[in-house]
Amino acid sequence: MTDAPSTLDLARRYVRRCGERAGGFIEFEFAIGEPEVFVEMILSPSAFAEFCAANRVALLPPRDGSAEPADWDWRLADATRFK
Repeated sequence: MTDAPSTLDLARRYVRRCGERAGGFIEFEFAIGEPEVFVEMILSPSAFAEFCAANRVALLPPRDGSAEPADWDWRLADATRFK
């Protein structure tokens, strides 16, 4: 038995807020079609609101910070934070 491939809906847009930087800049993930495949972006609050409205995004809940990270859970934003 063969599973039929799912259809990729390019009209679906997703945003997950990840944090905030100095000056109020918003860090977020943006995805088209599948929320699991995303790019990391940073915008000012007004640009973020405009971006979300223009793309008619679905807001995703924050990631579970208490979950144990997997090997591939590294983000580019992690490289810019000093501990």
